[in-house]
Amino acid sequence: EDANIGAGTITCNYDGFFKSKTVIGKGAFIGSNTALVAPVTIGEGAVIGAGSTISRDVEADSLALTRADHRAIVGWAKSNRDNKSALKAKQGNNKKR
Repeated sequence: EDANIGAGTITCNYDGFFKSKTVIGKGAFIGSNTALVAPVTIGEGAVIGAGSTISRDVEADSLALTRADHRAIVGWAKSNRDNKSALKAKQGNNKKR
């Protein structure tokens, strides 16, 4: 009741064998693109930061968020492409034999 559930939020409630329950308390605010991993309870008036993955209960009137530090590895994308291209070329040569 009176909760806000942001766009793209999902409740992950099935582990392949059982379905579990997610409870969202009155007046809670769930930021966009949040994953709520059941079983989990979001307390009344709690705020969840956008993009978070919540797998533990959040107390009433608390702020919960998950964030990894931003990390940019310079040159990684080119190195990865070069490595994958070389591997693909090697596999292609093996297929011709």
